[in-house]
Amino acid sequence: MQPERTINVGIVGLGFMAATHVKAYRQIPTARIHSVCNPSGRNLDGDLTKVGGNINANDPVRLDMSEVKGTREFQDLLNDPGIDLIDICTPTQQHPDMLGAALRAGKHVICEKPLARSSTLARGMVEAARGAKTFAMPAMCLRFWPEWAWLKETIEKKSYGRVLSARFRRVAEPPSWGQKHFAEGTKSGGAILDLHIHDIDFIQFCFGMPRRVFASGYVKYTGAIDHVVAQFEVGSGAMVHAEGGWAMSPGFGFSMSYTVNFEHATVDYDLVRPPDNLLRLFRPGHPAETVKCIGPDGYVGELKHIFQSILTGQAPSVVTMEDGLRAIQICEAEEKSIESGAIVEIGR
Repeated sequence: MQPERTINVGIVGLGFMAATHVKAYRQIPTARIHSVCNPSGRNLDGDLTKVGGNINANDPVRLDMSEVKGTREFQDLLNDPGIDLIDICTPTQQHPDMLGAALRAGKHVICEKPLARSSTLARGMVEAARGAKTFAMPAMCLRFWPEWAWLKETIEKKSYGRVLSARFRRVAEPPSWGQKHFAEGTKSGGAILDLHIHDIDFIQFCFGMPRRVFASGYVKYTGAIDHVVAQFEVGSGAMVHAEGGWAMSPGFGFSMSYTVNFEHATVDYDLVRPPDNLLRLFRPGHPAETVKCIGPDGYVGELKHIFQSILTGQAPSVVTMEDGLRAIQICEAEEKSIESGAIVEIGR
């Protein structure tokens, strides 16, 4: 059997998400970080040890720059025939132009979420991907996270009957990294678009595009919505709501959780619990159980998926560019509901 070929990656942007992706690439034998680019010049020495974030922040990253090319010019990545995949980890407002340029250069692309600051810009990115000979995929890692993938499968199989209610929560203190970008809501979209969007995407993954939403929220940090609570009308009739925000006081840290009530069971995931007890299952007539979900994290999962697409010539299927667009449309409907105080229809 022939070994799978190596996928050469060029990463643009060298902040928290780039460091997170580097850790994931190191767990994929067919991945090779070929080049890194940062227009500001920061971290081009390969030392990402001071890059902070909200997950695995205590696992510093250093690149051996004798084996990796470094540049301030994005065009260098586009011109390099040795690069197969461009990984866009730059601030949101740079995503549309970079994705379009990478596709025109014949590169495959994985782009960090959100795809763009608005659904109008994201729609242009979707169209660019449709017309390309290479593949593009939004980095919606939650779909690949073991405990979330387990939940998706459990819902689909109706292992415990239909879903009666589902609650998703993702809250944090303000980002301590990327202040220039995140602190300006006009650029980042605030927590509703940059953090809460993870759960919004997962809701559409499990329940389809919601029909309507009623949301409440407030501004505290960015000038955009920094904390939101939203309830959705979905096709199955389940009661579905999500809370997201980064307006907590310093020291709060980061928390993500879900609780889903089925006809015949309740499942509950909470990141604050010990690692061997994250996901709990409660069934009538049974003692409380811990569900063990084996496998790498969602970052590894999403990268393996785009790699598989490149190797097989089959477009990404677990998450698509259209999914990335729809997630932004849902967030925008939430913003309209917060502003109007009314239930808002979600466009399709």
